[in-house]
Amino acid sequence: MAADNIVDSLVARSYLFVPGNRPERFERACSAGADAVIVDLEDAVPPDQKTEARGALAKWLSPARSVCVRINAPGTLWHADDLALCALPGVAAIVLPKAEALDDAVLSLCAGGARALLPLVETAGGFDNLRSLARAPGVQRLLFGSIDFQVDLGIDGEGDELLYFRSRLVLESRLAGIQPPVDGVCTEIDDPEMLQADTTRARRQGFGGKLCIHPRQVPLVNAAFSPSAQDVAWAERVLAFAERAGGAAVAVDGRMVDRPVILKAERIVREAARRR
Repeated sequence: MAADNIVDSLVARSYLFVPGNRPERFERACSAGADAVIVDLEDAVPPDQKTEARGALAKWLSPARSVCVRINAPGTLWHADDLALCALPGVAAIVLPKAEALDDAVLSLCAGGARALLPLVETAGGFDNLRSLARAPGVQRLLFGSIDFQVDLGIDGEGDELLYFRSRLVLESRLAGIQPPVDGVCTEIDDPEMLQADTTRARRQGFGGKLCIHPRQVPLVNAAFSPSAQDVAWAERVLAFAERAGGAAVAVDGRMVDRPVILKAERIVREAARRR
């Protein structure tokens, strides 16, 4: 798909994790309003429960409620069986943790658009191979595992400390013509101000969505990655002034409107219409 079409397409704003060893929560997660649900067979599941969790997910999966599945990383005892599970109907995407390279088995399972591939960039090696990951066949978008990434690189801080790395994810995604990347989780589930700040920063830096660890985070994230009423009003005003000007230079709210501004306004109006 061409890069322009990807950028204009309606993409998932929120990805809600649900532990793979808590099957009683699967339905609730799917009803929480997130654009996508990730059943987590990796970090959320202790080693002695991984086989049981995989079996429970296999019984629950259905084409009627497609989910993403975070499998265990290549080289682990559970990777091959997790990957086999992802061939079942109802798995819309594979979230590959500690993604540094994509092996043939993973690429084959996602070939031809059968399911999306979502590499989780959370190591120095993954970041070093960012361009290859973004351009691999089947990759829909990149996810940023910011917490593990900080640990791997010895970075202390979520703000300016990660600005370079976040910007590179945005740049490589755009150059590869895939959807904008997804920012990492906010671990404070009872601090809406922090979540708002994290999500606003991610959107301003070019991200298109955010990982969520609790249903309470979903509404705020969805709202932050959707055009606000103020955005839509501005965009409609710009387009109205531009149409009346008939191609002549025009100023809106004291600012000159040129072609890039008009394109931005058109994109906001289209997205708002599709979100209704």
